[in-house]
Amino acid sequence: MALTQQLARVSPAYLDRCRRSAARSPDGDPRWDPPADDLLDLDWALWGLLRHLRAVGAAPATVALLDRGISGDDAAAVAHLDHLKVYDRIGDPPTLLTPDAVAEVAGLLDAVDTGAVLARLPSDPDEAAESCGFGGFHGDLTAYLAHHLDVLRSFYREAAARGLAVVTWVD
Repeated sequence: MALTQQLARVSPAYLDRCRRSAARSPDGDPRWDPPADDLLDLDWALWGLLRHLRAVGAAPATVALLDRGISGDDAAAVAHLDHLKVYDRIGDPPTLLTPDAVAEVAGLLDAVDTGAVLARLPSDPDEAAESCGFGGFHGDLTAYLAHHLDVLRSFYREAAARGLAVVTWVD
């Protein structure tokens, strides 16, 4: 099973319920089960895009924003989610972006010019895939990356509109 980037939109109240469940459970189970509509699997897309953008010296603010959007800000605030029923513990524990941070990220993502970001990809499909660390990628890489960037933008926009936090992890 491949590891992929995961995000969940959750309310602070939901996180508090999970924290209380973890504290009461003999094995620390937070009873993590956000609604499916509030979960996002970004596959490997943003990891590859970030790899490429760093390699070509893209705008540091754009790189930092995309990294923050998938890496979160604070692992300590969701330490109660460091549990096998949340993620497989191969990568780092889940991290949190508070509702205020989500609103900030959402606004900044809306300002990202997807076309300009993706214009930095090599025109040769094999070179573009290699630049992202996706050797042997089959399909339209630009469309794949654009789709995932747009999905991330939409996910954050809705989370901000609903006043939700975002939890990130790799699973």
